[in-house]
Amino acid sequence: MALDYRQAAQEILDAIGGPGNVVSAAHCATRLRLVLADDAKVDQAKVDNATGAKGNFKASGQLQVIYGTGTVNKVYDEFIALGHITAATKAEVKEAAAQQQTNPFMRAIKLLGDVFVPIIPAIVASGLLLGIMSALSFMDANGFITLDTNNAWYQILNLVSNTAFTFLQILIGFSAAKAFGANPYLGAVVGMLLINPGLQNANTVATEGVQQTYAVIPGLYSIEWTGYQGHVIPIVIAAGILAFIEKRLHKVVPEAFDLFVTPLVSVAATAYITMLAVGPIFVWAENAIIGGIQFLLTLPLGLGSLIMGALYAPTVVTGIHQMYTTIDLGQIATYGVTYWLPLASAANIGQAGAALAVALKTRDVKIRSLALPSSLSAFMGITEPAIFGVNLRFVKPFVAGCIGGGLGAMFASIVGLAAAGTGVTGIFGILLCLNQPVQYVIMFAIAGIAAFAISFMLYKDPEPAAEQPVVQASVSAPATDEANAAALSAAAADAAVAAVTDAAPAVRAEVLLAPMAGEAIPMSEVGDPVFASEAMGPGAAVRPTEGRLYAPAAGTVTVLAETGHALGMTTDAGCEVLMHIGIDTVTLEGRPFTAHVKVGDHVEAGQLLMDVDLDAIRAAGLDPVTPVIVTNADAYTGVTPHTGTTVRAGDALVELS
Repeated sequence: MALDYRQAAQEILDAIGGPGNVVSAAHCATRLRLVLADDAKVDQAKVDNATGAKGNFKASGQLQVIYGTGTVNKVYDEFIALGHITAATKAEVKEAAAQQQTNPFMRAIKLLGDVFVPIIPAIVASGLLLGIMSALSFMDANGFITLDTNNAWYQILNLVSNTAFTFLQILIGFSAAKAFGANPYLGAVVGMLLINPGLQNANTVATEGVQQTYAVIPGLYSIEWTGYQGHVIPIVIAAGILAFIEKRLHKVVPEAFDLFVTPLVSVAATAYITMLAVGPIFVWAENAIIGGIQFLLTLPLGLGSLIMGALYAPTVVTGIHQMYTTIDLGQIATYGVTYWLPLASAANIGQAGAALAVALKTRDVKIRSLALPSSLSAFMGITEPAIFGVNLRFVKPFVAGCIGGGLGAMFASIVGLAAAGTGVTGIFGILLCLNQPVQYVIMFAIAGIAAFAISFMLYKDPEPAAEQPVVQASVSAPATDEANAAALSAAAADAAVAAVTDAAPAVRAEVLLAPMAGEAIPMSEVGDPVFASEAMGPGAAVRPTEGRLYAPAAGTVTVLAETGHALGMTTDAGCEVLMHIGIDTVTLEGRPFTAHVKVGDHVEAGQLLMDVDLDAIRAAGLDPVTPVIVTNADAYTGVTPHTGTTVRAGDALVELS
């Protein structure tokens, strides 16, 4: 029997507290995205058991309910009609979610996330290489190897390993200015200002002392003529000041003079304010914070680290973890290493162990199919699927993960475990701790085994939910908003209806080809809990290196998002496959995507479907990784991905049997 879309919409509407609790609503290719006025009015049990929903989670201020392609737009239309709700675009929903966050502290945390998430790849690249170089030097100094450093090969690697950290203020200035809405290139200039060679390098102050001071108010106030190497907060504040000045100048400066007057005045005014007041004040504050954290980490018997390791996962739930990159960078600048990253790694491993216990103990196939890949993802350092999809949902595994993380962090503190860089936790975090690999492995084992054991003992499969009576709609439906950029075409929805019926079409074994060139990775490594948990279905993903999307098999195009970020097909052999280009790329409103097909077109395997501007996606701070999902996997006995290798478009990616 086909899904009753009106009933599904009514159940969600009732579960979230009625239409009066909806601030904004939209949908993407797979999920309903809701911003709510009061989260306390949500009946989470009803949301979890809503008819037709394949799962739900809270992220970026939105409640996201997963229905799948061809279903979500039908449920969304009924939802809008039943609640007399004005439809919204994804961008409007994102903005509404941001405005709903009235807590200044949480808004600041989100802002830090917006600043640091886009530059994490650069930090990770330099951090990993810095760790490897540090380990090589350690082995050379202790006689394990003989290292010849007097050659170009070594010196180039050494140069690359510290470049991102040497010019970190420029990266932060660019990213922070963009997050504040200022010209990012002016933000980069302010970053350059703070590490200008005309200033004494801050890294030399400890050994050489301050070489120069200049009077601001003679006899009353002087500033030290030193750079801001290693300091993070001053450049973020400076970018905010830049944005404040620049935006107001754009409004008052005549257009004929705006091109040169606004940048000149904005940068000069920001420089004076930052160098004379903001910089000195926030350097003091930043040093105080780093010192306080270090004090906690050095409490006897690792008690401070025990508490921090246990509380790390709850901060992931609230989003506070977005600020932790600043702690890592501050510690690296102050101590040469970060003691914080091993704590974060222990916490992530704890959640992984807890989710793995659920996967092995549960008798529910659906829970196991969610918990196992989520735990593997967490072992790689990506914990959101495990936390939101499994552990937090059942509470006790989440607590077990916190306990395991705390115990692992306590051990890390006792043995003085430190990382040479930041950005990587879990299994690959050992690459940043190659000076202390044994200690890292022991920490890993303590956190993972303790969390696994406690979770295994405490977890029990939930009792089957009592059958709920059908709720009949009692309001009339107004016209839908034709301007809704989120809606998929009606033809796409009709073509996908077969996916939600009991009588699935006949299918034949086939091999889906890689639709893009790049690195083939497991779904568990995709940085989105919906795809990583395979709630939409199994498959594989490609981290693309070329911006062209090709047909993975011969078939008919059934779904094409108006924003271009998602394309679905039904192959001639009966497979229903969805290709979702990038994570959260729906917010780009179609700009990076140029489709060469339309819904209803029959295509051949390897035919070009879409051109994709990967640079535009990355410039927006988004991940272009492309999941290839088999949405009717129940029709097959086996879905086998071929991952862990580099693929060309047209290579085998997923085998169906």
